[in-house]
Amino acid sequence: MKRLAPGVWRLKELPGPTINVYLAENVLIDAGRRWDRRRIFAELEGVEIAEVALTHVHPDHQGCAKWVCEARGVPLACHADDVDAMEGRAPVGSGTALIPRIYDRIWTGPPHKVDRVLTEGDEVAGFRVLHAPGHAAGEVIFFRNSDRVAICGDVVRNISYLTAMPGVRQPPDEMTYDPAENRRSIRKLAALEPSLILPGHGPAITDMDEFTRFVAALPTD
Repeated sequence: MKRLAPGVWRLKELPGPTINVYLAENVLIDAGRRWDRRRIFAELEGVEIAEVALTHVHPDHQGCAKWVCEARGVPLACHADDVDAMEGRAPVGSGTALIPRIYDRIWTGPPHKVDRVLTEGDEVAGFRVLHAPGHAAGEVIFFRNSDRVAICGDVVRNISYLTAMPGVRQPPDEMTYDPAENRRSIRKLAALEPSLILPGHGPAITDMDEFTRFVAALPTD
């Protein structure tokens, strides 16, 4: 694991951070794709966890949630608006375009009961829960007031899916049910004045001037 902030680590992924899984104190935040099971279990060997909490229920974030929860006997948490998807009563992921449907088929993990339903203002591992819909109905940001660290799921990404090079971007429209709503969530993230942003995809965002310029250039909806 790589330590990114006090009490926060990112699980290893080779060749680099593409689909991120974080450990915040003793809470696993997100659970990768279903084929990430081996790497997640290897990284968690000897590590005590108390909960699995999801930034949102998409195939590359909920994939191993059921298996980790069952193996460790820990509860699963996600936002109220994603409970039906996590428990198998609604589709996982957004959109009907070809690429999202392929990802759904090959990445989605099995459904699992949500033990803790998150809402705005709840606390997870010292982080405040902020509802940030747009990419997913139940997308949340985990924000720690003490040092302004934000774990933001797919509200923004820091990678090009074509070149794998870092760069702050919006999530792809074809994987986002409401891009305009997601831009409002990006502005909500910016209003927090984060010192460090840990996205669901790509390396940590450490250049806040770059992030500020990115937000300022977003379309006005």
